Amino acid sequence: MEKTKKGLSPLHLTMMALGTVIGGSFFLGSSVAIEAAGPSIIISYILGGALVYIILFAFSELTVANPDSGSFRTFAAQAFGPAAGFTVGWVYWTGMVLAMSSEATAVSILIREWVPNVSISILGSSIIIGVTLLNLLGADKLSKLESGLAAVKIFAIAAFILLAVLLIAGLIPGTTSIGAGEITREPLMPGGIRGIAGSMLIVIFSYAGFEIIGLAASEADNPRKTVPKAISYTVISLVVFYIVSVAVLLPLVPTAALNENVSPMVAALNRWGMGWAGTAINFVLITAILSTMLAAMFGLGRMMRSLAKEGHAPGWLKDGREVPYRGILFSGFAMLAGLGIGMLLPRVYLFLVSSGGFALLFTYAVIMATHIRLRKRQGCPPDGKCQMPGYPATSWIALISLIVIIFSMPLIPGQASGLIAGIIMIVSYVLIYISVKIVFVRRRNGLFIEAHEGEKLKTRLSAEFSKELTEDIKRKKQNEHDGEDENKGDRE
Repeated sequence: MEKTKKGLSPLHLTMMALGTVIGGSFFLGSSVAIEAAGPSIIISYILGGALVYIILFAFSELTVANPDSGSFRTFAAQAFGPAAGFTVGWVYWTGMVLAMSSEATAVSILIREWVPNVSISILGSSIIIGVTLLNLLGADKLSKLESGLAAVKIFAIAAFILLAVLLIAGLIPGTTSIGAGEITREPLMPGGIRGIAGSMLIVIFSYAGFEIIGLAASEADNPRKTVPKAISYTVISLVVFYIVSVAVLLPLVPTAALNENVSPMVAALNRWGMGWAGTAINFVLITAILSTMLAAMFGLGRMMRSLAKEGHAPGWLKDGREVPYRGILFSGFAMLAGLGIGMLLPRVYLFLVSSGGFALLFTYAVIMATHIRLRKRQGCPPDGKCQMPGYPATSWIALISLIVIIFSMPLIPGQASGLIAGIIMIVSYVLIYISVKIVFVRRRNGLFIEAHEGEKLKTRLSAEFSKELTEDIKRKKQNEHDGEDENKGDRE
């Protein structure tokens, strides 16, 4: 676990995680969640933060015990067998591919504000190609680039919070105090419990991406110390930024006026005559989503290398180099295909977000189930670092909550297709694993039978050769004996 050369630090891992987490799902996709839950979206983000907090502790325990590049896929295989590792690895990979295709779509939607004549398919494809090529630079260069982009988006959120507070307090010249604003004109829970439950997919998806820490753990400097620190820094930053930014957003804009085609931050600032700020935020959103895609591609390439290494992906994807070029390029081509599939549907962004969100929720449910199984079987990780507070109750609460959130997806229009796509993903990969296993067993048995038949043939030929040789020797001896008898008769 100790690295001979200096690896990624807690700050590098944290910035990479924030780069993955804070993206289109928050800056753009949160409009869907806010519209569904109304002002009670605050409750959704608090519940989501608490749930992610539990998942992060479980994930930290697993990663510290085994900082493998396969991360949760490897853990699942240890707990439930190779079929579980195969399925969760491919479902996660597919979900992230679809999710990053949605991020490319989000960037395209934002860019079309300035260049409306360029199609989303062309913009999205160009973005995916650029992100793929940048990932070929390697972890060291990418982490520095990612840290810079993550800092930009964090600054943007902080700037929005400051502007919103100034608007609410009436401290901007030419404006009056907004106060509670729109919160006083709409019910706390316009959609009831259904609205909160339905919003949780987007909320959890907004927190998604922290698993990049586990995927990068094998390249970290002293993972046993680095990973827990990075996870703590990540969860604290996320909860504070999300809850505060949503809290100051609610007074500025009616929740019913939001949809997936506009960022709630941009809509709020434009509504109060701050179009210049909205344009600036729009630009930052683009860099934010690009940083999400860069960090996600980092994890996808390494997940594919881990799958290929264990024979769960085509052999030509194996890559022994530090940068998994083949896995990255393959993931890039898959993103282009995901974007193409999404373009065939009427609500492209929502389908890609919901199907990708399903895959991530499924992955987190597997992480919790794995944690419960391995903790029961093996106890605490090395050095006794049991981090999960309230185990096993908290682990079970998180697992059950994730399952409930998954089956609450149809409560929001447009998310049912994501649930269906997710179930198809799981069933397909299970069937693929079974089929490959059957073919492998038959081929192995066939080789065994061939070898066995070969041995039998070899034994039979040897026996026949021995028999012929014995008979030949007997004939020679008989001939010699007959010759001696003839000579004896002649002499007589």
